[in-house]
Amino acid sequence: MWDKLTVKKEYLLTAGVFVLLLISYQLAFKKTIALWTVHKELQKNLSLAGDVSVQPGYLKRKGHNLESISQLYKADSATFRNSIISTVSITASKENVRLLEVPAEDPFYKTDKFSIQKLVFQGDYFALLKTLQKLQQSSQIGVIRSAAIKLPEKGRTGDLKMPVLEVLFLSAR
Repeated sequence: MWDKLTVKKEYLLTAGVFVLLLISYQLAFKKTIALWTVHKELQKNLSLAGDVSVQPGYLKRKGHNLESISQLYKADSATFRNSIISTVSITASKENVRLLEVPAEDPFYKTDKFSIQKLVFQGDYFALLKTLQKLQQSSQIGVIRSAAIKLPEKGRTGDLKMPVLEVLFLSAR
């Protein structure tokens, strides 16, 4: 069949290459070229817009989000001393734990951004653990920085005293 054609094989080769290029363009190169032009256009728009990080709307949203996160851990010293102590003591009394000591503010634990408050509880071991768990779950009192359960030494009469829980709260100013 190919022998009876009067067209030269070189012309058929040229036509085949042309058809192959046309099919390749339709399947691969067309999409690549279109995406390349879109990329060039977006790059031009980005260079005209300038730096995205200095846009006022973006900075305002970012500041609002950071402020809402910091409000979860914020407590000033007067609020901590009044309402937070009552919240903590109510939580402790529900578990039959006694709020033993609220030491005065130590300037060593105070910075311009954070304040560390120390509270001491006394009660049964399991009740102390339940109280610690409830304090971790409560909001607006700060974050528990550390907790230590100490067992007092035996008294002179030989009876054991109740364990003591010392909790350090970290609160933002």
